[in-house]
Order: sequence, then structure tokens, then C-alpha cells
Amino acid sequence: MYVAVVAGLLFLAFAYFAVGQASMKKNEAQTAADAAALAAAQDARDEWSWPRAFDLDRWDDLLNGRDIGTRSCAAASSLASANDAQTVSCQPDPADWPEASYTVTVVTNKPVGNSVIPGTETRKAEATARAVIEPRCRVEEDTRPRSSPSQNEDGDTDEAEAQKAYKVACNGEDFTIDTKNLGLLPDLSDLFSVHLADK
Repeated sequence: MYVAVVAGLLFLAFAYFAVGQASMKKNEAQTAADAAALAAAQDARDEWSWPRAFDLDRWDDLLNGRDIGTRSCAAASSLASANDAQTVSCQPDPADWPEASYTVTVVTNKPVGNSVIPGTETRKAEATARAVIEPRCRVEEDTRPRSSPSQNEDGDTDEAEAQKAYKVACNGEDFTIDTKNLGLLPDLSDLFSVHLADK
């Protein structure tokens, strides 16, 4: 009887240890997935640049992160590898989602390990993470007072100067869009923040 009780307690102890091993491996997978998703989103953001000409619809799409592509999945793979894992899938989320983002799934390179629970010696941990590229700014009409448009020789308003003015509006700071000198605007990548999506 005593031997049976001791054996039972030992089995429970090993079982709890196995559960702990699996939990730790799952945490490792989640860390790798988080890092990989953030890497993809940050790489995509850092590659963005302003178009050479101003187009309201095009710029509005840019500031909503609607052109991220799949090029940045290489960065995700690199970070997954640095965390002893590999990517199973990596893709930008659909364009009709409310925010630009990357979803990455990884699997650990090493299994949970030997334990009293069958199969753990070959079972690897898998995890998924989603990183959001959140715009800090938007394009909107600039209604701030400006000088009256000049008139040409016929007394008509200069058509080019009479066009609407636009600005890049950020939290607490606005940047006038000078269509003749777009280089005055801040780097496009600076107008976005990257973070993990809420779970």
C-alpha cells in the first residue's frame, strides 16, 4: 500500500513537471511569435516613403497602411530564428480590416522533451501573434487662413492657387502639404506606431 501511494505521488510529480515543461515551451513559442510579428510590421513601416506627387486618395490609403505587401516576412523569419523557432505562416491581414497588421504563426525548433506523458518527446509548441501598424496621422483639408489667391492679367483667380490646401494632421502637430516641396514632410515611417494587437 505504502509503495503504491509513493508511486502515485511520484507519477503526479512527474506529470506536473511535464505540464510545466509544456507551458514553458508554449511561452517560448509565444515570445518568438510576438517578436516575429513585430519585426514584420516594423520592417514594413520602415520601408514606406511618400510618393513623388500628391494624390489625395493615394496618400489617404498610405496613412491607413493599405500597402504593406508580404516583403517583410523575411524579417519575421529572422526574428523567429533568433528565438529558436521558425515561421509556419506570415501574411498581412486583409485590406478591409480596420487597421494594417501582420499575423505570424511560429513553431519551436525543439520539442517539449521526454516526460511521463506520451508524445511530448516529439511535440513542438506553436503560437500566433498579430502586430498592428497604427497611423498617428491623417490627411485632411487645411482650413487655416492663408493669403488670397492672386489674379492673372484678365482679373481671374489663378486656378492653381485656388485649389484646396491639405495637411498631414497628427496628434498635436500639423504638417502643411506643399505639393511643390514634399521633402518638407517628416518621414512617412515616423507617422506610424507598431504594437501587438490586443488579445
